[in-house]
Amino acid sequence: SKPEALNRIKKITGKDFAFYEADLLDLAALEKIFEENKIDAVIHFAGLKAVGESVQKPVEYYHNNITGTLMLIKAMRKYGCKKIVFSSSATVYGPVNKAPYTEDMPTSATNPYGYTKVMIEQILRDVYVSDNDWSVSLLRYFNPIGAHKSGLIGEDPNGIPNNLLPYICQVAVGKLEKLGVFGDDYDTPDGTGVRDYIHVVDLAKGHLCAVKYVMENKGVEAVNLGTGKGSSVYDVLHSFEKACGKKLPYVVKPRRAGDIATCYADTAKAKKVFGWEAQYGLDEMTADSWNFIKNNFPRQGHTKKCVPAFFTHTIMRQKNPTVSDNIFSADKTKR
Repeated sequence: SKPEALNRIKKITGKDFAFYEADLLDLAALEKIFEENKIDAVIHFAGLKAVGESVQKPVEYYHNNITGTLMLIKAMRKYGCKKIVFSSSATVYGPVNKAPYTEDMPTSATNPYGYTKVMIEQILRDVYVSDNDWSVSLLRYFNPIGAHKSGLIGEDPNGIPNNLLPYICQVAVGKLEKLGVFGDDYDTPDGTGVRDYIHVVDLAKGHLCAVKYVMENKGVEAVNLGTGKGSSVYDVLHSFEKACGKKLPYVVKPRRAGDIATCYADTAKAKKVFGWEAQYGLDEMTADSWNFIKNNFPRQGHTKKCVPAFFTHTIMRQKNPTVSDNIFSADKTKR
């Protein structure tokens, strides 16, 4: 999370907004935010999310993600805010279910990060059972990529990226030598893993639909946010090559433990419940990513100043019409 993104959001929207920086584990800090604002609903993005790191640091992941959520729920309950949109993940479908994934499938996980999502979903269901005034939307993301078309905000991970497209981007600008393709012998059209990639702008619009839904309904609804279409590693690579205008080097490596061949969403429920469906295709996703990267990061041998601007945050909507949405980021919790 980078503070510069706040300025860029203001530039894109032409709006100002209140901002708080707080740790979700700090209940007093959360209560201060609720005390100072009349908040109607919360979008909860905050959480540690690196799968590999979660295997190495399970206690930290369980404490940060689950305890942080419990502190947030406590603050919401105290101040009478009972509407929440939670950033869940397709990882909750586990290794047994077969694509396309539907929301009524049983949930499970293969790593501590995934189990924090499974557990938080259950916590929120239990909160509703205890008090039917709550309204909960569990948004199960698939694979968000892309950037805002302005090129002002996009994805800027710290260190070596864990995800495919940010890695491709760093190869394109010369920060990394070549892409590693983990397995080309899967039972898929070209042998590489297939995933459901969704444009981050489509994802953002899905959240707005979810907020509208929880404002008008009570209960708990799990909803997939994806395109319903699978794209392989090579599909993404070749689409990005079209966007940046050059071939990118890659090397095939052994499969990674725990990876599955195919993962994509059944999106019928999102259309039925929210009236939402993804609008952007893969080529638009990769083109927008390249637009952000080329305008913000120096290519090897160039000296253009790097001004990264990717920011994830938790948004709280408030009734006061003179103040825009409150936004606070949870310290040490990056989504």
